[in-house]
Amino acid sequence: MSSDEISIRVEGLGKRYEIYSSPRERLKQFILPPIQRVIGRDVVAHYKEHWALRDISFEIKKGEAFGIVGRNGSGKSTLLQIITGTLAPTVGNVTTKGRIAALLELGSGFNPEFSGRENVYLNAMLLGMTREQVDERFDKIAAFADIGDYLEQPVKTYSSGMLVRLAFAVQVQIDPDILIVDEALAVGDALFQKRCFARIEKLLSDGVTLLFVSHDQESVRTLTHRAILLRGGQEVLTGSSSEVLLSYRKLLHEEESSYFSRLAPKQTTASNGSKKPAASNSANKGTSLPGRSDNLSFGDGGIEVTAVQTFDADGETCAVFYPGDPVKIRVRCHSIITTDRINVSIRIRSREGIKIYSWGTLNQDMQVLNGALGGEVFWTREIQENEDFDVWFECSCTLGPNLYEIQAAISYEGKPDYTEQRILHWKDEAAFFQTLMRQNEYAFGGMTDLRMKAMW
Repeated sequence: MSSDEISIRVEGLGKRYEIYSSPRERLKQFILPPIQRVIGRDVVAHYKEHWALRDISFEIKKGEAFGIVGRNGSGKSTLLQIITGTLAPTVGNVTTKGRIAALLELGSGFNPEFSGRENVYLNAMLLGMTREQVDERFDKIAAFADIGDYLEQPVKTYSSGMLVRLAFAVQVQIDPDILIVDEALAVGDALFQKRCFARIEKLLSDGVTLLFVSHDQESVRTLTHRAILLRGGQEVLTGSSSEVLLSYRKLLHEEESSYFSRLAPKQTTASNGSKKPAASNSANKGTSLPGRSDNLSFGDGGIEVTAVQTFDADGETCAVFYPGDPVKIRVRCHSIITTDRINVSIRIRSREGIKIYSWGTLNQDMQVLNGALGGEVFWTREIQENEDFDVWFECSCTLGPNLYEIQAAISYEGKPDYTEQRILHWKDEAAFFQTLMRQNEYAFGGMTDLRMKAMW
């Protein structure tokens, strides 16, 4: 790849911190090593090394949207600080091309004693704009921030949401070549977030490079093309956003299973004296699901999604639907344990990776248990060892024309309210279907049909 096409290049990046047990050890480290070198003795370190980042390498093309995901403490913010130049790496190199606008920490670059107006000028001029350029764009900045009379008040009186409004408004008006956003938008209200994402999409269409950090997986999936997953300061995977997010969900599941395995008993015993394997213990046993794809699924095991298919109103397999058509989805499962408290669910995503809908047997059970609906409760049904069973989901097609993915999941629910959930098997790309539209019969715009009516 030509170097002219690269906006950000990170090569062998590492950041090391020296951790001292006491001020005395820090003083020893300052005084003793030079003396030891002079007299020819081996140098003794009086600190412990902590690598916040180690051996990180990737390239981001101009105009590309790139995501960084990982748990708290994985090194995301450290990486962004090094890329923006506010932190020096211990090893490795970072090369950037163009003006960088970074929204890293709330209030960074603002003087709390200055008013919002004064901070706009201060922040914008620190980012390379002249006073005349700020004058020209001030009205746009103020309109985007939309904080009213607070613009004339000291920043120390602002809420966190107001701070990020003002900071983002300044950053996007300096015509950046690279925009870096680190979780700051999470403190904004829904309307402001919508406005920010619309502005980010406009910048991307203008060829701006985006480096985006968020714990909101749907935002990362929607906004970015590629991503990197960090764990303990090291790279786990770099690839398409969908691949990285699936690995991230697997990582979260593994760590959650490890946590609960230390808390949960190794077995629960049924009242008849027979031992009933609890879903929460399958991680302890190292249960694996035979024949499952490690690339597209994960879970503690015990019950497996073996097949997912879509059918029409006549019960025939069908993968193309029109508005108003009945849709039937069959999830076929196989159990190798005896247990109850099971939830079988599906999630529907568009071709763009946007979650359209998610629903499961527990959603219906909750209605039955609350008296809003009649019928049996699936959650209390006991699934037998070596049992094969089907769960059918039925609805009327209300989706706009697109290609849709069905994800299927089986979970153990300690309580019938989704508060104690353990994933036994999650399967991406379990099935696909397409929706089309007969324009001369019935048509609508958008992702879903609200069945709207007009009256006059």
